Amino acid sequence: MKVLFIGDIVGKPGRNALKQGALKLIDKLKIDFVVANAENAAGGFGITKTVGEELFSMGVINVLTSGNHIWDKKEAITYIEEENRLLRPANYPEEVPGRGSIVVTTPGGGKIAVLNISGRVYMNQLDCPFKTAKREIPRLKEHTNAIIVDFHAEATSEKSAFGWFLDGEVSAVIG
Repeated sequence: MKVLFIGDIVGKPGRNALKQGALKLIDKLKIDFVVANAENAAGGFGITKTVGEELFSMGVINVLTSGNHIWDKKEAITYIEEENRLLRPANYPEEVPGRGSIVVTTPGGGKIAVLNISGRVYMNQLDCPFKTAKREIPRLKEHTNAIIVDFHAEATSEKSAFGWFLDGEVSAVIG
């Protein structure tokens, strides 16, 4: 299975670049599954329903992930409840709208999980990303061993430590 992860889509220029270049690349390389980070897709900060629908309507993005800017547009609160393919970091408190992971059946019939987690260094304090991963990964493994983790973090040291922590546990740690 060929998976493509697209980093932060920033505003209209990012969405236009996706339309003009990535769609051709996806077709040319016969990509099976696409994950994109869309936390900055609406005007450079946050996401709106209109922008989310625009991204999904391209017909190639399977899951949208996010990070600390997910709430920058107020309407994201209701949109994230409506659209289960839009994830927020799993280490937000349980009562926060949305979900932090999803298991998707691919067009080829396989299953793949996407887990969205946020770091804490230089960012808003959330639940421990390491404990969150340790809790969530066994639950996702009940459905599939193909697990992609979008680790949205600032510090390279935290990203490196998190990657080593999940070595051998998931298919990829990206972010």
